Amino acid sequence: VQLQAFGGGMVQAGGSLRLPCAASARIYSSVHMGWFRQAPGKERDFVAYITWSGRSTYYADSVKGRFTISRDNAKNTVYLQMNNLKPEDTAVYYCAAGRVLGATASRYDYWGQGTLVTVSS
Repeated sequence: VQLQAFGGGMVQAGGSLRLPCAASARIYSSVHMGWFRQAPGKERDFVAYITWSGRSTYYADSVKGRFTISRDNAKNTVYLQMNNLKPEDTAVYYCAAGRVLGATASRYDYWGQGTLVTVSS
């Protein structure tokens, strides 16, 4: 397994979750990391990305100010800290890795299996 996301679960609105995504050492170095999500019956949407150096991040408007992406290169792990969760954040969350930076799924070469986040009102 090259990418594996963890940490999903059920939380009440206003709560927080942190999603780690562990990457194999073979693919982790020099790749940008992103998070996407897919709600039932909807397309996969961009959430956030972080550059390979960790110096730059970018967020979808829907999560800006509530979610934070970070990476620990010593652990080959990227994190998505989600605060003030809303019912509309309910989705399967996927981490992804790629060498071309961007907010579209096609730019990413590797994908994790997804972890379900359910936010109840």
